[in-house]
Amino acid sequence: MTKTAFLFPGQGAQSVGMGAALCESVPAARELYARASAVLGYDLAELCFRGPAEELDSTRCSQPALYVTSLAALEALREKSPEVIESAQAAAGLSLGEYTALVFAGALDFESGLRLVAERGAAMQAAADAVQSGMVSVLGLDVAAVEALCDQAREGQVLQVANYLCPGNIVVSGERAACERVAELAPAAGAIKAIPLPVAGAFHTSLMQPAADRLRTALAAATLKTPRIPVFSNVDAAPHDDPEVIRGLLLTQLTAPVRWEESIRALMAAGYQRFYEVGPGRVLRGLLKRIDRKVNCEGVEA
Repeated sequence: MTKTAFLFPGQGAQSVGMGAALCESVPAARELYARASAVLGYDLAELCFRGPAEELDSTRCSQPALYVTSLAALEALREKSPEVIESAQAAAGLSLGEYTALVFAGALDFESGLRLVAERGAAMQAAADAVQSGMVSVLGLDVAAVEALCDQAREGQVLQVANYLCPGNIVVSGERAACERVAELAPAAGAIKAIPLPVAGAFHTSLMQPAADRLRTALAAATLKTPRIPVFSNVDAAPHDDPEVIRGLLLTQLTAPVRWEESIRALMAAGYQRFYEVGPGRVLRGLLKRIDRKVNCEGVEA
């Protein structure tokens, strides 16, 4: 029997209009947006459906928007194909998406997860605003070459690998000038491209330590339960049962690299061969095809 895992997208997958069709046809999805707006204090549905894009793309807003929209897509799937929901035996999420995965797995309830995600987004935005920083996607180099490139470009500033996404797609993160040096040096190192990403700051580096310090209080107050299915952590590409270990990993996740390729390979090694990308966009399907073209991944779009 083929084992199934659900994958949940992270920041960058958002777009104006996401979730609108779901809310027209799925009452449970519509209810999630209403509940979220009551918690957040602003009309999340209006922001997701009609923008403006600048506000939706902000770290403060995009994280709760993606979290709720991905869970709304899950409700649409539950209504249409409940047997697919029941077939999922593991989950993973890219950065922010790990919170969505934990809600799906029953480790967090919807409101608790939303409050954490909202605090995480606000804390990361504040940390990003404090230091000029950014992220650069380096295409066409292996891990060792990208790490060597960071060593060459660092010049005493913060600069490190932030996302190990898939073969030939590695994201580095750090202070603005160091990111600019990486982009300039990458072609000579053999990279196909080095693309500065439209993000607020250097996520998954030590520059996010102020955000981690701020999030620690919210995580300490949150009720976490043992997940009913394995959720593979971004930090170490492994599932964990202990809620206190999960709490600590969610904190570490802010300053540690996202080991997405390792997570997918760990899932495949555990026998998972059917995947569903649940939420906006097609990013995770694209990454999965770069990791193993033979693996099936369907979209549950929003």
